[in-house]
Amino acid sequence: MASSRLEINFIRLLSRCESIASEKRVETEWRLDKYVGALEEMLVALRKSPSKPTQEVLTDYTRKVDFLKGLLEAEKLSSPTEKALANQFLAPGRTPTIANERIPATKTVHMQTKARCTGEMRDELLGKGLVGKGNSETDLRNRRGLPLDERQSAAELDAVLQHHHNLQEKLAEDMLNLARNLKNNTMAAQNIIKQDNQTLSQSMRQADLNFEKLKTESERLEQHTKKSVNWLLWLMLILVSFTFISMILFIRIFPKLR
Repeated sequence: MASSRLEINFIRLLSRCESIASEKRVETEWRLDKYVGALEEMLVALRKSPSKPTQEVLTDYTRKVDFLKGLLEAEKLSSPTEKALANQFLAPGRTPTIANERIPATKTVHMQTKARCTGEMRDELLGKGLVGKGNSETDLRNRRGLPLDERQSAAELDAVLQHHHNLQEKLAEDMLNLARNLKNNTMAAQNIIKQDNQTLSQSMRQADLNFEKLKTESERLEQHTKKSVNWLLWLMLILVSFTFISMILFIRIFPKLR
């Protein structure tokens, strides 16, 4: 299936980003960040396009864009060790972006970035080792008999182990704080739910009590209404009877005039 114009432009911009990423950039370099943002927008449009490529190709495009994003985020870290650790989790693309590539450019960039981060971390560790040796003549005397490469390797290993130990302690402390906060939030949520359940139970009991009172008052009102109707009926009967008797007496007392 022929590539659409959108896909062609996406491939060109992706190849340009890979080329910029393979170069040594200064901190003020802004093009790659802008280009990667444009790649994300074009990738979203490419997924929605009627003439979009196959799912496998889209997955590889996504891997390459995510790799470039992760590369930019890793470069923003302050410590060379953190950069090297973040670089280990980056996943480059599996296929070449353009036809004349023998190896995917993202893999080449990945290897270059790993080598650069390793060099920066070695420089930082060696600098710390030199400072430590300058402050301790006893350590120099103890290691003076060793070759220079072994002394540097030992200092680098000690610094790496100490740094990883500090990172593990920090991670453990962060996890402990997270667990403590999660426990506090869970207990607070349980208390709130318990209070809500108590309030709901009280409301239900009050509703039942009100229903019983309303039922009792309804029965009393019904009885009162029945009593009122009975008294009125008896009163009407007495009135009618009195009227009837009065008419008979009137007729008897005052006979009809002839």
